[in-house]
Amino acid sequence: MINWRPLPGQRWHWWLLLVLGYLLSPLSWWNDLFVNLPLAYIFGCGLSLLSEKLFAPGMILGYWLSNLLGLLLMHRAGWKITVKEQHQGKPHRAMLINILTAMGYTALVVALILTGVLKPPPFINRQAGR
Repeated sequence: MINWRPLPGQRWHWWLLLVLGYLLSPLSWWNDLFVNLPLAYIFGCGLSLLSEKLFAPGMILGYWLSNLLGLLLMHRAGWKITVKEQHQGKPHRAMLINILTAMGYTALVVALILTGVLKPPPFINRQAGR
């Protein structure tokens, strides 16, 4: 059984990082719409200022990075909160499953870009044409 209470000497910042990681990770069903896709969109828009062709790769990269950061934050904070030397678990297997899940969500983002559901805003297209 996992002990979710902070251990003696445990800092509150691990709990904060766990919540932040959860918000960025692909483990919550609602986070993509409200957190990761907007962050990926902003990242893609920033790169499309250099070249309009960088929007899709930038959005995919931004999506991957936000999910990966969330998984890493959750993994690290959760490990610090729940386990110490006495745990004999396999954290690398759990991390691999999390990364594969994020890649599945990435396929969905690619499909949305290829179908035209997600595209850069019109003002970026005008600036790139100058």
